[in-house]
Amino acid sequence: MSARDAGDALPENAAVDVIALAREAGWTLAVAESLTGGLVAAELTAAPGASAAFRGSVTAYETELKHRLLGVDPALLAREGAVHPEVAAQMASGARDVLGADWGAATTGVAGPEPQDGRPVGTVYVAVAGPAPASGPDLDRDVDLGESFADRLAHVLAHHGTVEAETGVATKSGAEAGSGHASGAGDTEKRSVTGLTGARGEKILALRLNGDRTEIRRDSVRIVLGLLRDELIRNARAQDTEENGGT
Repeated sequence: MSARDAGDALPENAAVDVIALAREAGWTLAVAESLTGGLVAAELTAAPGASAAFRGSVTAYETELKHRLLGVDPALLAREGAVHPEVAAQMASGARDVLGADWGAATTGVAGPEPQDGRPVGTVYVAVAGPAPASGPDLDRDVDLGESFADRLAHVLAHHGTVEAETGVATKSGAEAGSGHASGAGDTEKRSVTGLTGARGEKILALRLNGDRTEIRRDSVRIVLGLLRDELIRNARAQDTEENGGT
């Protein structure tokens, strides 16, 4: 499968594809991690050629460090806590800006065993921040990848409660995804994925995942890499369209 084939929401080699796509386009990458604790960076640095594209990562596990190292709004953190879609978005933009990369990706959430900031176990937000608009084409303009990544991921989750273990899942609205008013990770009907957009245009996925701590962290890594891969493909196709005069 080509690295530019967007058909598979969660390919096994997403990190390899991400590095290949970034190298081909001359982009650099950075990561900010909370619940995944460096696992995303580990996947990316294990891919061949990573040194040509990967700038670095920040593991901001403590809430205060999300503000101090990544520039997340302290008022947002005080009001909502660390597990919130806009926190994920600001972490992604902060990693991109602080580490001098073209792209940033971020994870925050509750892997358990206890709830955090009023959010139940299995609540996860991942985000990707692309190049500033002045340095790249408008990604929403005439770039058709078919179904959105969130829709394709929903199909995966509809058959697998974790990425690899069968169960059932139902989607819910974006308002519910951000509210935190849901039961525990074992409540099958509450598992979901919702695509959101951050205040600065970041792409966010609001997730309810199931499984134990290891499974939630593992699936969060695969999902954020899948989202990053999808956005790199979208941007590359937008640039191709721009260079070919919109055709």
